[in-house]
Amino acid sequence: MKRAALILIVLAAACSRQPETTTAPEPAATVGEGAFFAVSADAKEGKLLVTLPAPDADGVMLRAIHSAGLSAGLGSNPVGLDRGYADEGKIIAFRRVGKKVVVEKENWAYRASADNPLEKKAVANSFARSFLWAGDIAEEKPDGSLVVDLGGFLTGDILDLKGVLKAAGQGSYAVDAERSFPDYSSVLVFPDNVELDAFLTLSGDTAGDEVSATAADGRSFTLSVHHSFVRLPAPGFHPRAFDARSGAIDVPYYDFSAPLSASIRKSFARRFRLERVDPAAASGPVKKPIVFYVDSGAPEPVRSALIEGAGWWAEAFRAAGFEDAYRVELLPEGAHPLDARYNVIQWVHRQTRGWSYGGGVYDPRTGEMLKANVVLGSQRVRQDRMIFEGLAGADKTGTGSPDDPVEIALARIRQLAAHEVGHTLGFAHNFAASVNDRASVMDYPAPLVTVAADGSLDFSKAYGVGVGAWDKVAARWLYGEFPQNEKASLDKILTDAYSAGLKFVDDPQARDVSTANPWGSVWDNGTDPVASLRQTMQVRAVALANFGERSLKPGEATSELRAVIVPVYLYHRYQVAAAAKLIGGYDFKYAVKGDSGAAGSPVAVDRQRAALAAIVATLDPAFLDLPDATLDRLTPALASFGPGSGGQELFDTATGPMFDLTSAADAAATESMNALFSPARLARLVETRRRDETALAPEEVFAAVETAVFAPATAERQAEIARTLQTRFVSTLIDLASAEKGSLAVQARADAYLRTLRSKLAPGIFSGVRPSVDQGHRAFLAARIDAYLNRAAPAAKPSAPDAEVPPGSPIGSAMGEDCWFCDLR
Repeated sequence: MKRAALILIVLAAACSRQPETTTAPEPAATVGEGAFFAVSADAKEGKLLVTLPAPDADGVMLRAIHSAGLSAGLGSNPVGLDRGYADEGKIIAFRRVGKKVVVEKENWAYRASADNPLEKKAVANSFARSFLWAGDIAEEKPDGSLVVDLGGFLTGDILDLKGVLKAAGQGSYAVDAERSFPDYSSVLVFPDNVELDAFLTLSGDTAGDEVSATAADGRSFTLSVHHSFVRLPAPGFHPRAFDARSGAIDVPYYDFSAPLSASIRKSFARRFRLERVDPAAASGPVKKPIVFYVDSGAPEPVRSALIEGAGWWAEAFRAAGFEDAYRVELLPEGAHPLDARYNVIQWVHRQTRGWSYGGGVYDPRTGEMLKANVVLGSQRVRQDRMIFEGLAGADKTGTGSPDDPVEIALARIRQLAAHEVGHTLGFAHNFAASVNDRASVMDYPAPLVTVAADGSLDFSKAYGVGVGAWDKVAARWLYGEFPQNEKASLDKILTDAYSAGLKFVDDPQARDVSTANPWGSVWDNGTDPVASLRQTMQVRAVALANFGERSLKPGEATSELRAVIVPVYLYHRYQVAAAAKLIGGYDFKYAVKGDSGAAGSPVAVDRQRAALAAIVATLDPAFLDLPDATLDRLTPALASFGPGSGGQELFDTATGPMFDLTSAADAAATESMNALFSPARLARLVETRRRDETALAPEEVFAAVETAVFAPATAERQAEIARTLQTRFVSTLIDLASAEKGSLAVQARADAYLRTLRSKLAPGIFSGVRPSVDQGHRAFLAARIDAYLNRAAPAAKPSAPDAEVPPGSPIGSAMGEDCWFCDLR
């Protein structure tokens, strides 16, 4: 389309109930009525002029919610600057200050709810506001309106791209002003929002490794930054006070008008505006439904799977009393994915697999969700397919049977779409859902694979379908309308759910291997973590027994087996972590005053000991061994020298082209020992032992592992694996004893156990072994303990280097596993 030097962007018609795709029209003579604010793009002069209303007595011309995101990203998962990456929005004011127009970010974290304007002013002046940008006034019109070139604001580093790159270890980059400018062809103006793009070029003297892997030139690369300016929401939204029991996402703030008898820290639950036509009815149609749009750039059959999975939430809204309140459609052709009028699920490509995430823009004053942004990484589904080809065999691919790796991977992508959309709807993770018969899509689901009676693997129930019981409870609590006795109605929803046995465990109490809640884990299955671990070990045994070229597609390089073996060999890793939560476990729930069962309690000691025995079984050298026929198929790949050739996740090796089984065994053992010897877990054992002298003690855990790793090998080929485990055991104890932080009681017990172990490491103490190797190894371990005991300074820690454990979850990044909501910065 040809463009004149000056283009006046206008709106021909107001937005309908659903957003319609609007493209920039041909040049027009006048600015249309009803636009949020007028924009004129002059590419020849290099200006993007906006016309703002006359300022009020405080100098404020316009207030809006502004959000920024990336229309085009870097494609590097470890860095995290994805297409679709966006902030959560903020309230800004265009303010006249002398001859300047300032973009000011308002500080809504601190406020006063009282009607007294002086009380509000006192709070506002107590906490700093931020001037994000200032520009010269280009024209002052007779009606008092002002014209300003907004290009400088659009090309500023509003997303802190420099900071993200530096935090990702990519060095120092800076925005190059000469190569950064608005995208004059991208201007969109509507009654309630204005959408603008800009090109930002970042340059540095030294290219970061990750940037070089994906950018055309690692020393200088260009991203497209999108800006949305959205009219403040109309009155009528009813904020809902946050409740820790609800599984909602909170929007915290400080209200300095709170009575002295109340806390100043308050929270809203974040949610969309959803109203029934008849709020008094138990169920009925809504005034305006919530509509999500799937990126039309997603290929089939993924596209249909995303629409289907994201659409599962319609059932939860029906349970909450809303008819035809939610639907999922394909994004209209020509629509901008970051246009504030669209809730969009984007299918995003990166060089490697990584996390998906869901966030969006909300009103910080009320918690009202305005626009959802979901980013789904396209490589994850391929990783899932590879895992299932390792378990079931690549010959099953394309058969359409329950064990077809592609069909199972699509089942997973449906669940992932529902999960990330759930975050944007206002629902937090619930990592206890797996113990409640898959009660929520907001858990991280492990595939439920079992061993059938004939010894084959059964994939028929690999992933669940639809939202679960907890999701319906959460939707009723967050979105339900209660014209009378709202608080009592909301309380009843939660008390009934917990009384029925539903559980809720959030991120801080579930993600890390050291956490205590016995119900909260990631990528686990089943109501009994111990039984599930044993079942998972059986599945692993069957998969490894069948492992080989059956896991490859025709024509695929046999070296790919080195990548496929990793998730199969470590198939038990997450169930180990789940079982470990019982050891030193502490059963509790989120509660408020008056709730029954609000007091926590340690996990029963018999369950703790059962978990210990099950995890120790994963340290059996026979469990970690592989037959020679399998090992000799794990040949190395041809070296690749082209750009972007990395990304495979393989076991570390010290043996060159030969597969290094001892390194793989060390990685698996490290996962089990880290779960057992978590300092926080051992500290809880000290505390529970203090309360109950029959409780499990740290020394019992140490002894169980010692017995397992120092037991005479049942086969000579497994003796070297045992010695590797022994070294890892001693090294882990040394790390515990010499930790600079943590429980002094745990350090003392680890130190005492090392001293006792040192006394056992005399030559000849173990019978039936080869003295020339084992005696030498025991001397090696004794020397390590002696070096620890005789250390000159605490910093001298003679433990073995950490084992290289390939990632299991999607690879960590700026949107990492420890911070699912980091996209809401």
